[in-house]
Amino acid sequence: MKYGLTDFLGNIGVVLIIIDYLLLQLNRISSNSLSYSLLNAVGAGLIIFSLIFNFNLSAFIMEAIWVVISLFGLCRYFRSPAIES
Repeated sequence: MKYGLTDFLGNIGVVLIIIDYLLLQLNRISSNSLSYSLLNAVGAGLIIFSLIFNFNLSAFIMEAIWVVISLFGLCRYFRSPAIES
């Protein structure tokens, strides 16, 4: 098996999602925050990019749904009224 740039980018995507989930569990970020949805969307997007070159249907379905859910979170974040301190 040859490890290339697309594999590396897919692995970066995995790391982003894992770090994001860890930060959520450690209460360092909120599931309603911009960074949470953005890291999930970017991470899943990078995994999908790597799957284009080494396709796996199950992984593709999972990551495509992950992106859609993350985009929903991003839309909700930008549509919610700004909270003033």
